[in-house]
Amino acid sequence: MTRKGDQTRERILVEAARLFQKQGFQTTSLSDILAATNLKKGALYFHFANKNEIALAALERARIELSSFLDNALSSPNPQEALNRYFSSLLNWQQEKGLVGGCIFGNTALEMGDTDERFASFVAAVFEDWIIRLRNVVEEAQLAGIVRNDISADSLARHMVAVTEGAIMLDRLNKNNRALSESFNNLKLFLFLDSK
Repeated sequence: MTRKGDQTRERILVEAARLFQKQGFQTTSLSDILAATNLKKGALYFHFANKNEIALAALERARIELSSFLDNALSSPNPQEALNRYFSSLLNWQQEKGLVGGCIFGNTALEMGDTDERFASFVAAVFEDWIIRLRNVVEEAQLAGIVRNDISADSLARHMVAVTEGAIMLDRLNKNNRALSESFNNLKLFLFLDSK
C-alpha cells in the first residue's frame, strides 16, 4: 500500500474510533464516517468491506494503544512505583481525552457484548490482557510486602480494572474526573499495606 493509502486508512480508523466511542457502533453509520473523513465511498471501500470490518480494525488499533500505554505506565522495576504510575498515568490519559467517549472497550462490551460474539470475544481478550499485566505487578508487590496478600493478585487486578471502568463511565457522565480520582485514592488505601 502507498504512503497515501496508509494515511487514508489511518484517517478512517481514527475518525471511526472517535465516532464509535462517542456515538456507539449501532448509531454510527458509514455516512457518518465518510463525513468525518471527507472521503468518497470508493476510498473507504478500498480499505474496508463494511462497517464491522472498520469497527474491528478500530478496536485493534485501540488495543495496541492501550497495550503501549500499559507498557509505559507499568514500566518501573519498583512495583509500588509502577502501580502509582499506572494510577496517575490513567488519570492523566482520561483528562487529556477531555472525559469524552469513555473507554471504547467498556462501551463495546455494553453495546455489543450480548449481540455479536466477535466483538464480545475481542473485548474480553483485551480486558484479560489488561488484568494479566496488572496481576503480574501486583504479584511482585505482594512478594515485596507492599500490597496486601490476603486476596489473590488475580482478584485484586480484576477489581482494579472493574473499578477503573466504572469510574470512567461515571466521569464521562459527569464531565469531571472525580470518580476516577477518588476510586484510585481508595484503591491505594485498599491495596497498599502502608498507604501513608
